[in-house]
Amino acid sequence: MTNCIRLAIVGGSRGASLGPTLSSMEGKARLEAVCDSNPEALRRWREEYPGVRAYSEFDRLLEDANIDAVYIATPLFLHAQQAIAALRAGKHVLCEVIAAHTLEDGWELIETVEATGLTYMLAENYCYMRSNMLVRNMVEHGLFGDIIHAEGGYIHDCRSLFHHSDGQLTWRGEMMRGYNGNTYPTHSLGPVAQWLRINREGGDSLDSLTTFVSKSEATAKYFAEHVSSDHPGASPAYWKQGDSAVTLIRTKKGAIITLRYDVQSSRPHNMTHYALQGTSGAYLSERAEGENSLVWTEKMSGDGVGHPQWEPLWNRAGEWEHPLWRHWLPEAEKAGHGGGDFFVLREFVAAIIERRKPEIDVYDAVTWSSVFPLSIQSVNGQGAPVKFPDFRYDQHSLKT
Repeated sequence: MTNCIRLAIVGGSRGASLGPTLSSMEGKARLEAVCDSNPEALRRWREEYPGVRAYSEFDRLLEDANIDAVYIATPLFLHAQQAIAALRAGKHVLCEVIAAHTLEDGWELIETVEATGLTYMLAENYCYMRSNMLVRNMVEHGLFGDIIHAEGGYIHDCRSLFHHSDGQLTWRGEMMRGYNGNTYPTHSLGPVAQWLRINREGGDSLDSLTTFVSKSEATAKYFAEHVSSDHPGASPAYWKQGDSAVTLIRTKKGAIITLRYDVQSSRPHNMTHYALQGTSGAYLSERAEGENSLVWTEKMSGDGVGHPQWEPLWNRAGEWEHPLWRHWLPEAEKAGHGGGDFFVLREFVAAIIERRKPEIDVYDAVTWSSVFPLSIQSVNGQGAPVKFPDFRYDQHSLKT
């Protein structure tokens, strides 16, 4: 393998967003092939990248010896087994979220990465958003003291993505019918886990969770008004996933994490929904475009006696901007997901070339993604607490 990683994109629709970032990789990575089951998606790729090989079958792509790595951007239920197949075929893997939707798939993914020695990275782009990395830099320099509570939320009305134009359900719609829990957790949990140094030496680890989900009303209302009142989705009984899920996680060091998942309620999109409380400071992310993210710490603003005042987070960017954003800001601002797509791809390629673990490795990927099956287990138990397996150390958990 040369120092220029030959990359294939699996799932052309989402993968198209990586085009601008690939063009900035300065000879370290190039697009070699694309795979999609949709002929129209492949046609668009051929038009934009005439020299790229196109595959309609994933197995055929994996037989291509001139591909070093694959970026998996297919529906989430395919991620784990496609990643495992790619690793066994000798390909490094960058995978969209989530990594796995069952504990069994998560364990198999870990075992495959360990057995092959290849690079696996979760493409959790929210970890690399500018504000999240700025806060991370402040946390790492001790400005918030000991973290006692953190909050993350994925709150995004996605109901228009639940169906095709003829009313047939997409995979997202089918997910709303088949599961009830916190089923898309890593955008919320990923940045928070990094702030708390989950799975890191000297850091913390996730201990247990409990999840409660509201009743289902919003999607039935949407289908009745925007699809057809005769569509079975116009009845709340058609949908299993409740409108809003809240997961409460306790860490082994006694911190609390609150996660909210809501892709059905009628409201504007919250691109970021985070909060952090430490013994010496606090942070609140902006909730809408034009708002300020807010921060306060004793070291910057006083000891908290009297009437402490919030200040805009960006007032502190000059001092606490994360080094990666300080170096790459003009390039990152052009990328999708608040610059996250830019840093995800660069980190993945660098990890392969430098023969090191990526920043978001398979243990992080499976730990964060395990909220999906564990939250469903908790909901089925009327909110009963459920323990996290120790994916990094406790191999016995595979059998329990």
